Amino acid sequence: MNAPTATFDEMRRILRELPGPDLAAQTEVVRRQTELTKPAGSLGRLEEIAGWLAAWQGRAAPRVERPRIAVFAGTHGVAARGVSAYPPEVTQQMVKNFLNGGAAINQLAAAIDADLRIYELDLDHPTDDFTQGPAMSEARTANAMAYGMMAAEPGIDVLCLGEMGIANTTAAATLSAALFGGSGADWAGPGTGVAGKALAHKIAVIDEALAHHKDAIAARDPLALLAAVGGEEFAAIAGAIVAARMARIPVLLDGYACTAAAAVLHAADRRALDHCLVAHRSTEPGHTRLLKAINQRPLLDLNMRLGEGSGAALAVPILKAAAACHNGMATFAEAGVSSKDA
Repeated sequence: MNAPTATFDEMRRILRELPGPDLAAQTEVVRRQTELTKPAGSLGRLEEIAGWLAAWQGRAAPRVERPRIAVFAGTHGVAARGVSAYPPEVTQQMVKNFLNGGAAINQLAAAIDADLRIYELDLDHPTDDFTQGPAMSEARTANAMAYGMMAAEPGIDVLCLGEMGIANTTAAATLSAALFGGSGADWAGPGTGVAGKALAHKIAVIDEALAHHKDAIAARDPLALLAAVGGEEFAAIAGAIVAARMARIPVLLDGYACTAAAAVLHAADRRALDHCLVAHRSTEPGHTRLLKAINQRPLLDLNMRLGEGSGAALAVPILKAAAACHNGMATFAEAGVSSKDA
């Protein structure tokens, strides 16, 4: 991974300077909605999404013609504790599968005509086991954030974020508990398919990590907690979200691990995820709890828990539909249709 040197102070400065929504564009969408040939509010969340796209793209005629899917892959030292149904080497094997076009996300990206990019984060050097110390140094975390920022390139209409990393649901559960309170039992789920004694072991590992980092948790510094119990792909996702905000690119978040990475920014600034929507509700039980903590309502609920950005990819057609209806529908005057007040 070649990333510029970065620091938490720099990241905190960027977070303080995040641009807000384009209220003029959003207001124009609301005005036009009143003139379209439909009862007011009859397209439900599609109308909300049209306004959201306009606000964060900075244009009154939103579009979703150039979606990008960015999948960040990282390796976790805590995987050596046996918290996953799969061995740690599966992370690198799956990255090869992505690059060879054989994964689910490859098929979904092709189906929606999206640009798919795979970002590898120092896969040969896992993070440290966070039950024994911090997963990453500040420098490694901040550099991973800076690396993730490269995904938000100019010209993208929407950025879909996903991840791959054996043991990252353990990291997601630990990070969520560190940010919002609770125990391993509150936040842990089957991940790749653990159950019974294996799930109990995963919960015990999470609780061990929470106990080890109790002082850092008490300090309530979200970026420090990301370093303590997160992973490089989590940091890269957080960086991509920040860069997308600066570049006026709306973001679709995938499932549990992706949302946990985003939650770091929410904990730092409750407005930091205003340009993001959570694409789907994962069957990981901690995801529902996390969605409530960050005040997000997912677009889809399809009993999925794959990761890879799969749920985010599936939500892109909903955004396309919202933009198409808003831009393409005739007004009452154009169609010669009597409005409600006529």
